[in-house]
Amino acid sequence: MKNWTDLRDWIVQAEEIQELKTIEGSSLNLELSAIAQVNAKNSGPALLFQNFREGEFDGFRVLTNSVGNYRLFNLTFGFPQFPSISETIQNLKGKPSAWEKESEKFPVNFVEKGQITENIMEGDSIDLNIFPTPLWHDRDGGRFIGTGVAVITADPDDGKINVGSYRAQLFDSKTIGLNIERGKHGASHREKYFSQGKPMPVVLIFGPDPLLYILAGSEIPTGVSELEYYGAIKGKRMNVIRGKKTGLPIPAGAEIAVEGFVYPDRTRLEGPHGEWTGYYASDAKEKPYLSVDALYYRNNAIMLGSAMSRGSYNDHASWRSIWKSALIYDELLKNGIPGIKGVYCPSFGVGRQFINISIEQMYPGHATEAGYMASQTRSAAYMGKWVVVVDEDVNPYDMDDVLWAMCSRADPAEIGIIRKGWASGVDPLRPRDLPASKYTNSRGIIFAVVPYERKDSFPGRCEASPEIRNEVFQRYHNQLDGRWTLS
Repeated sequence: MKNWTDLRDWIVQAEEIQELKTIEGSSLNLELSAIAQVNAKNSGPALLFQNFREGEFDGFRVLTNSVGNYRLFNLTFGFPQFPSISETIQNLKGKPSAWEKESEKFPVNFVEKGQITENIMEGDSIDLNIFPTPLWHDRDGGRFIGTGVAVITADPDDGKINVGSYRAQLFDSKTIGLNIERGKHGASHREKYFSQGKPMPVVLIFGPDPLLYILAGSEIPTGVSELEYYGAIKGKRMNVIRGKKTGLPIPAGAEIAVEGFVYPDRTRLEGPHGEWTGYYASDAKEKPYLSVDALYYRNNAIMLGSAMSRGSYNDHASWRSIWKSALIYDELLKNGIPGIKGVYCPSFGVGRQFINISIEQMYPGHATEAGYMASQTRSAAYMGKWVVVVDEDVNPYDMDDVLWAMCSRADPAEIGIIRKGWASGVDPLRPRDLPASKYTNSRGIIFAVVPYERKDSFPGRCEASPEIRNEVFQRYHNQLDGRWTLS
């Protein structure tokens, strides 16, 4: 498959595989978000919104559902079009660890100009209201310009660059709210700057390409820059310009970017915003904000948006499900857990709150080791809830199979519990009177495996063999009006 070069080339290739649709004339007030949510639930194509009812916004556009199914995921990573989610995840096995090791070979390449420099505004000329910023939910505290966003910061101690994804509320033409959860690299950088009494320089990319957006929303290890990790995946260094005000790198092929500073003594009321948990789990609070000193954008720029909602209605649930599965799979292998046959984080848990692990049990306690380790890898530790360990004869990518194993092999009295895990302020279970900085949550490990000591005596399964099922599927599929599927 041809490797795309920037977001617009990605869009061309998404059209070629029939995974992009253009939506004309929608409203930015709730309607765009509703369309994106329903489309996500149906694993639909990427959606490019333009010519809004509120006005044309000088040709500016909004892209949602950018990696809303496994076909778009494969396109984004430059992979062949694998025919299923499970094969897509299996193809990724080993690659995240390799990219992590290779990343240092791909430092960013500073250039004088790029597509992002087609338009530059500074000072009083800056006006962020020119962009079509949606109202995503009816109880949101305002319009959020940063949902499919990449946020670039630097560690003041060693200068190492981090790219995170933190929601950004549009306050006015030059001011943006920035909500960074505790424990994230961006929060660590902010604390270091503020402890020194200094403002933190920040770059926000509102039009990153889908791959950079995925990496920004991932737990890439400390000390590894997402920009270099990106280069390892693409096999070439990323071209960046140097920010005029902050000196931070800005991807030269991005669509929209701003730079400025977050000051330790300046806050505004930020939020609320409907979150990926499917709830309004946090109230509006006073938080540091970004004062924009420079704006960069391409002609007819495209904003990358993401409609947060519950489960599979969340338009980034699909890519997070696939990518998190691969990261956790790799981390289990890296930590020496043998016999791992599959890892899957179903989209209803948005890649965080439900993990299926399939193993070939090799020794007493193997399932316990795999379950507890999976819940506390770097990619799973934040906001996790449930881990289900199943045997190798259970398909971890088929929730019906997993639930069958839970009903027939799991003893509720044997559920493992981890207390005081790394939690999130947007967890709807957090008591409202408990500050997010003091909130932790528990994890449940369900062992839906045959007890190791009974492997030789456990009752056998009663079902047609895979060979017979495949044979009758091929023979009788058409007679049943094509209604059969084989998982």
